[in-house]
Amino acid sequence: MQLYNTLTREKEKIEQKPLKIYTCGPTVYNFAHIGNLRTYAFEDLLIRTLHFLNFPTERVMNLTDVDDKTIKGALENKCTLNEYTQPYIEAFFGDLKTLGILPADHFPRATDYIAGIIAAIEKLLSSGHAYVGQDGSVYFSIRTFPSYGKLSHLKLDELQVGASARVITDEYDKENASDFVLWKKCDIERDGPIFWESPFGRGRPGWHIECSVMAMKLLGPTLDIHCGGVDNIFPHHENEIAQSESLSGKPFVKIWLHSEYLIVDGKKMSKSLGNFYTLRDLLEKGYSGDEVRFLLINSHYRQRLNFTMEGLVGARAALQRFGAFFVRLRTLDGEGDFAVDPLIGQARARFTAALSDDLNAPLAIGALFELVRQINALCDERKIGAAQAKAVLDFFVEINKVLFCLPLQEEKAAPADVVKAAKEREEARLAKNWQLADSLRDFIREKGYELEDTPNGARLIERK
Repeated sequence: MQLYNTLTREKEKIEQKPLKIYTCGPTVYNFAHIGNLRTYAFEDLLIRTLHFLNFPTERVMNLTDVDDKTIKGALENKCTLNEYTQPYIEAFFGDLKTLGILPADHFPRATDYIAGIIAAIEKLLSSGHAYVGQDGSVYFSIRTFPSYGKLSHLKLDELQVGASARVITDEYDKENASDFVLWKKCDIERDGPIFWESPFGRGRPGWHIECSVMAMKLLGPTLDIHCGGVDNIFPHHENEIAQSESLSGKPFVKIWLHSEYLIVDGKKMSKSLGNFYTLRDLLEKGYSGDEVRFLLINSHYRQRLNFTMEGLVGARAALQRFGAFFVRLRTLDGEGDFAVDPLIGQARARFTAALSDDLNAPLAIGALFELVRQINALCDERKIGAAQAKAVLDFFVEINKVLFCLPLQEEKAAPADVVKAAKEREEARLAKNWQLADSLRDFIREKGYELEDTPNGARLIERK
């Protein structure tokens, strides 16, 4: 398998061994939006693909529960930091479950690693990589790390750099490469009672040092893969490299993977434009987690994704096409003897090759649709029997361990009165009694079902 490394700007092969993987998790001050979820879905596709290709993994996903935003939220709501962040952590885990995202092996919270963070800052101070500013906060000196900028491919000589350009906030602009905060001195008016004691005074850790300490504590000094969104490349991941390699003297990450931005209707997502969506918003509009997941993964992770409601409708239609195909296979009888194994083998090879080439999900899904087309044509010619149909279904069950959104579950039987109404409606249509047919359809809808036409006639689908 080969993956595009942001650091080298080349595709690189990964080795067949247990892979240590760090994936950036949420800052739990609010519900995750669909831009966040695009990154988490891409990371899940990576993990599932690696498992499909027999690469064992150990994965960490951090929970940033202390930063400027979480502290502000806790103070505004007059509660403790944990009381403020815990509901959003639980909501985040709920989102992962709804989208079929595998849980990481470790979900460290920054507040559980304060002692390790303080020890790391002490080491950076003693080695000359950090200093205490006049404001009492501790900063990392990027001038002490000559290769700073290697991930984002920035040239420090062309940018404002140094102690005079210190930045104490957790995020800052790409044009402002600056000494960044490792320990933020407590300000009672700003931080209230949220602080920790340290040799450098009361305060709290900077965002960047949190991830370095959690990653190295759980996975060791060198990671195989580190993932995140492109917005994390600078400053966050650049700063992670500087402080981590200054602490260990070893390369921090071998391969960096970054997913591109998600935009909505061709525009940057923002609440002021009314195009800001969380997963809850989409579920309330009647879409399912499977439909959202399909839309998020059915685009290459390194290409910008333009999220639209039309796109969600298209994702629903695609999954319905798969669903109708699976129903057709399950209801086939007869003893057709066409050899489907070569077609399945070709689809598996194309699917595997596409994902092995930097997670090309659209090409992989295209291979599946081609198999659907081929098998449907054979069904039309009555060349497929129950045994061949089972072989095809077994293949899709195997593939769905990667995609995890195909409607393979057998639908539960509809209530008897709904089944009876569907049969009577079909008879009414044949008799051209349109008024009765329409009233029966309305009854079926009131019961929570829809009728979908298939090559084998109309079938009942439970509305979600």
